[in-house]
Amino acid sequence: MLDFSRKDYSKEELLRIMASDDPEILQALFSQARKIRKEVQGNKIFAYGFVYFTTYCRNNCNFCYYRNSNKIERYRKNKDEVLAISKSLIDSGVNLIDLTMGEDPQYHAEDFETVCQIIKEIKDVYDTPVMISPGVVNHNIIDKFAEAGADFYALYQETHNRELYAKMRVGQDYDARMNAKLYAKEKGIYIEEGLLAGIGETSEDIVDSLLTMGEIGARQVRVMSFIPQEGSPMEDCKTPDRIEELKIIALMRLLYPSALIPASLDVDGIRGLKDRINAGANLITSIIPPKSGFMGVAHSTMDVDEGGRTVEEAASILDEMGLRIASKEEYEAFLRQVRP
Repeated sequence: MLDFSRKDYSKEELLRIMASDDPEILQALFSQARKIRKEVQGNKIFAYGFVYFTTYCRNNCNFCYYRNSNKIERYRKNKDEVLAISKSLIDSGVNLIDLTMGEDPQYHAEDFETVCQIIKEIKDVYDTPVMISPGVVNHNIIDKFAEAGADFYALYQETHNRELYAKMRVGQDYDARMNAKLYAKEKGIYIEEGLLAGIGETSEDIVDSLLTMGEIGARQVRVMSFIPQEGSPMEDCKTPDRIEELKIIALMRLLYPSALIPASLDVDGIRGLKDRINAGANLITSIIPPKSGFMGVAHSTMDVDEGGRTVEEAASILDEMGLRIASKEEYEAFLRQVRP
């Protein structure tokens, strides 16, 4: 039996854990992940509001529903709509607003002026942390995000295997993507790194990604299971067994005790929340108000209009687990005082 009470793990040990399907080992893994989370933050779980404000994108990622060549209905919300939904989320109790977008040519053409205005208003008027997920942008745009007050820059490689990356993110430079987030970190913005499970990666690829996340100093690290998307080149691929995602979450917690690690509602909806929290996640993402006209990513509509992605619904599940949604002050104190 592996000793999960230690702080250091070799690459070989991490590979052994990823390869294991022994129920006793997995139970010990998840138990230790929960123990570490409790030691770091008690019974508090953080919550992020998700504002996917434009589904236009110039890229053709093979795994994505919103890829440029997919003939789907799209939307682009205006500033007032984005601010209204952000206020609704803040009033409901989220700790941060995640402003997510495709690489929309319209916003690139205006040098993200509108986006910066939105960030600044959420910060100044609502006094709430902001994450921006704009894809790859040049350094002067990142400077603007920093000046506007953005707290996080989310930019996922999805995999750190360069050959697999090239198959997933067609025509997109690996180093340009990595360097953009590293520059944001230099500017004092926290970075979020993420990987996608079930796209043809090996266990070694996963472990390499986990170690890279620590090397680049990501404050928030995440994993999501691949969901086949209609109209994409990968629409006939299968979604992976969720145990892989859960093992990765737990290993993230063991490797990075104070990292922010999401339990995303975007993969399996509200029914998938408990398992991800039990694997060591300390954060709920993809909270979207019902009937808001805003969509998710992996599952664009799952549980949205039914009200399954609300703070209230998540809080009721956490309450059954002896956990609770953190207050605004508790989240901000966590950001100030705890480092990965």
